[in-house]
Amino acid sequence: MAKILLIDVEPTLLSEQIRHSFGAQHELVLAHSGERGIELVRADPPDVILLELRLPDGCGLAVQQAIVRLDARIPVLFVTAAKTADTAIDAMKQGAFDYLQKPVEPSQLRRVVGEALEVARRMRGRVELSDSSAGGTEGGALLGSCPAMLETYKAIGRVAAQDVTVLILGESGTGKELVARAIYQHSARAKAPFLALNCAAIPESLLESELFGHEKGAFTGADRRRIGRFEQCHGGTIFLDEIGDMPFALQAKILRVLQEQTFERLGGSETIRTDVRIIAATHRDLAQRSSEEKFRADLFYRLGVFSIRLPALRERGDDLTTLVHYYMCRFGRELGRDVREIAPEALRILQGYSWPGNVRELQSVLKQALLHASGHTLLPTFLPELRARPLADSSAELPRVDKLGAVAEGGAHPLDLVACVETQLSSSSRDLYAVVHERVDRVLFEQVLAHTAGNQREAAKLLGISRQTVRLKLRALGMQVTRCIETIEGARRHGLDSSLQLADTDSV
Repeated sequence: MAKILLIDVEPTLLSEQIRHSFGAQHELVLAHSGERGIELVRADPPDVILLELRLPDGCGLAVQQAIVRLDARIPVLFVTAAKTADTAIDAMKQGAFDYLQKPVEPSQLRRVVGEALEVARRMRGRVELSDSSAGGTEGGALLGSCPAMLETYKAIGRVAAQDVTVLILGESGTGKELVARAIYQHSARAKAPFLALNCAAIPESLLESELFGHEKGAFTGADRRRIGRFEQCHGGTIFLDEIGDMPFALQAKILRVLQEQTFERLGGSETIRTDVRIIAATHRDLAQRSSEEKFRADLFYRLGVFSIRLPALRERGDDLTTLVHYYMCRFGRELGRDVREIAPEALRILQGYSWPGNVRELQSVLKQALLHASGHTLLPTFLPELRARPLADSSAELPRVDKLGAVAEGGAHPLDLVACVETQLSSSSRDLYAVVHERVDRVLFEQVLAHTAGNQREAAKLLGISRQTVRLKLRALGMQVTRCIETIEGARRHGLDSSLQLADTDSV
């Protein structure tokens, strides 16, 4: 249970909104003055702080500075009736997570507080470097004892204390963010902020503003100055995930930050200095992309001062068994499933799979299996269909599904909404809406992309959404599309229009 501290002279309305948004999920603590708020932070640091700018014993900006001195990792959200632009700018420059004006829309409050709690979890959640399969922490664990993972642990130990740039390489879903957080937590900046940004998940037009901020009037819709992540995270660490997908033009500004620790906001001329350690990650071959002039060679060399390569799950041998037991135990607690062991036949199925989505896909498979499980043993029948298979076998027709998601003749289908809802209700789920919609989206995109032979442009037209939205949805769902002419021709010989391979894979 996370703790939210609200520092406000009149907290009634805001506290009711928070309780309505999060229910009993989180503990809410109230302070009616800045001095009392600082005392509570000193005694028992909360996960997130909501702070009014106007307090009876002084300005909220001074309270924020005192909180930063106590623990710079706590996200501070200003929620205030003050309307002046200068205070918003000052608050963000001092490292505030966000600045909201009263009255706040409940949906906006729920979203921003939720994001702040996730950032706090990433900063505080300890990453275990262990080969133990029992237990675990909220932060996650880098488990395994294969030679490649032992080299990873040693590399983290070598570079954590050195204030240099680190480049983490590996396929999607191998745990690159866990490595980045382990480096941060063992560094001299461990008490300073840690911010993670996925360069592939943010539209190109917004990424520069997100990183460096912008001035009022810099582009259409820029009605006020925005403070970017590099300015907010002064003294801390920024994790740039999927940096291989960063737009070419923006790479020059990143190179300058690495070399000089300076930048300008978008549309501005003021040179801003920052002290930020950059940890980057990518599943791309940056050497090849630089030879193709899709990635700056000078940035590649600068990022690669120290590189760590994570092995794919299929290369880790017996580590798979360790990971299965660890996540079965961890997710069993989270989902309220008392599953204590896995049947040998089920373990053999998992061991015989190629895991194109690596550890992230394994986590997804085990969560699905636990939701279907009954009793203390995880049986093969509880496992979802592992759909990644050779392309030559992928021309079989997908089963038809009726409007309720029930299976038509031809076999089981992952979209069984009635069973899904019943399972979630029995487990007292708090995210039923998200779970059901994820299942609907997964089957919808799977069927549409099968119809278009993996052509995302045609799929976007059929769905009535943009191609960028299709790409982002596929990333969110962990789906990878591979088109193959030979397979399509084989499908046509079987009387089908098209075929594709869909594999659960983490692209974050």
